[in-house]
Amino acid sequence: MNIKTDKVGIIGSGSWATAIAKMLLENVENINWFFRKKETIQNFKEIKSNPRYLQSVEFDVDRIHFYSDINKIIKNSNILVLAVPSAFLPIILEKVKTDISNKYILSGIKGIVTQENLLVVEYLNKYFHVPYENVGVIAGPCHAEEIALGKLSYLTIASMNEDEAKNFTQLLGCKYIFTSTSDDIWGTEYTSVIKNIIAIGAGIAHGLRYGDNFQATLVSNAIQEIKRFVDTVHPINRDIKDSAYLGDLMVTVYSQFSRNRMFGTMIGKGYSVHNAFLDMNMVAEGYYASRSIHKINEKYQVSMPISEAVYKILYEKAIPKKEMANLALIIS
Repeated sequence: MNIKTDKVGIIGSGSWATAIAKMLLENVENINWFFRKKETIQNFKEIKSNPRYLQSVEFDVDRIHFYSDINKIIKNSNILVLAVPSAFLPIILEKVKTDISNKYILSGIKGIVTQENLLVVEYLNKYFHVPYENVGVIAGPCHAEEIALGKLSYLTIASMNEDEAKNFTQLLGCKYIFTSTSDDIWGTEYTSVIKNIIAIGAGIAHGLRYGDNFQATLVSNAIQEIKRFVDTVHPINRDIKDSAYLGDLMVTVYSQFSRNRMFGTMIGKGYSVHNAFLDMNMVAEGYYASRSIHKINEKYQVSMPISEAVYKILYEKAIPKKEMANLALIIS
């Protein structure tokens, strides 16, 4: 990989894809960018910003090559950055007829492929034969809205290939983005999945008017829950207090920009799942992740009381008030 000459293509058109485009253009001259709808591309060119997300971010559209054909952007890109909701990844990639096994892929997807209960790196390896060494994972606390504002942020790039991890950091690092590397693609990906579930739980508690003291206790128990799971599924030496793990959890639980916390808050206030999604008009990854982690944990049997409480509320129609009261008796 050579970030000075390789062409970079973004697959995705939401707020996170837009934030990634902003970071990339700090380091490379031009980018390729895939949008499913041609009219969105036309609108983008006219107003010089994403017409649907983070409209405050202005782009020099002469530095962007837009595509509505996913195979064409793949052919014209050496590095692919994935930034779509995990639940929709198979739909986006089902039209891919071009070999991507020789591409370098950076995943900005903080979710799990629910149809398969696979992490994104596992899905790419199984169905597209992408070597694990060719994949990097963006981890750590990184809300798109703050990156759009140029707020200081810290990203960790996880990859089994240390050299490529460093190359990926050069793509994203800039004056407001500090980057570091990790070799823990499984631990960071699973953390990014489970923290969304925890954030829904925190939102439910908030909607039920639980206070800050309970929230702090919930988070301290949650990071232990995450550690038990990732240490069981992929046991390596890791420091769960690093920002790639604990930092990502905290920002998702507490931030005003957290979709999963917002979704949970609505559930706690009495919204149905269906109505909460309608009102948000955004994807809460934790909803889909909750069922996947529940299914995966049927094999490992790790103690995950917070994740299980959220699962029961979302999928077994457990009463939020009762389930949170039971959880309050367990955590300490």
